Amino acid sequence: MKKLPLALGTGALALALTLTGCATSNQSGSETSPSAAPESTANAADEMFVTMMIPHHEQAVEMADIVLGKEGVDAQVAELAQKVKDAQGPEIDRMLGWLDDWGVKYDPNGGGMARMDHGSMDGMGGMMSDADMTMLKGADGPSASRMFLEQMIQHHQGAVKMAETALEGAKNPDVRQLAQQVIDDQTAEIATMQDLLTKI
Repeated sequence: MKKLPLALGTGALALALTLTGCATSNQSGSETSPSAAPESTANAADEMFVTMMIPHHEQAVEMADIVLGKEGVDAQVAELAQKVKDAQGPEIDRMLGWLDDWGVKYDPNGGGMARMDHGSMDGMGGMMSDADMTMLKGADGPSASRMFLEQMIQHHQGAVKMAETALEGAKNPDVRQLAQQVIDDQTAEIATMQDLLTKI
């Protein structure tokens, strides 16, 4: 049931990046080439990726916290959850810093296509629904171990697709570096989680 919303969500992101990228180009007649642009600048694709990846990362950290707070969680799953938290927590701070540098106000409670409300983001980019999160919170340690892996695989797959889409239009070197890092790191973690699912 989640494959269709995920496909639609990433498709919507791709369309949004294309349309907003065009809008940025039309509004700025003095737009410089990527090689000449200072690193502190960002285009619409950069902003779109960052404002959507922040809540995506926040949910991953929340999922990790849920699992880490349970008794009886598989040790390897707990180690992975801590790794996700340690990596994505600082990345949230970095992205918020970029928005501040760019003069972009970030509203964590919604507003606009880039953020949307939580309900409309369910399934988009692999985001978990409220029901998914409730199930994870209510599961015992062993059940939560498998559930976390299954949910985080989907979550990571969504992040990889978002990063791949961002690389098609993003211009800021820092954003492009993070997008590539998301692809590399989370693709590797997906393989690790798929392997763990066969063992627990």
